[in-house]
Amino acid sequence: MSLINMNLMLAFTMSLTGLLMYRHHLMSALLCLEGMMLSLFTLTTLTILNTHFTLTNMIPIILLVFAACEAAIGLALLVMISSTYGTDYVQSLNLLQC
Repeated sequence: MSLINMNLMLAFTMSLTGLLMYRHHLMSALLCLEGMMLSLFTLTTLTILNTHFTLTNMIPIILLVFAACEAAIGLALLVMISSTYGTDYVQSLNLLQC
């Protein structure tokens, strides 16, 4: 395993750890998710380029599409929650109310 792949896996692990530790604010959770998606995108792109497997060239683009959709939905939820509740604390949400 090369040094670049180890660094990318470490970045993914640190983003996952950050998501598990700093989940009180919605903004920090969204930033950790974006870090995870960025490291996954870079890792898949480098893996595909190193293996010269041309049939999987669309996978990083599909991953970017999912990352953009996740970011748009996350920011829309952040705006809605902060305008409704006045804060971005995850604990202030009551998921049992309709």
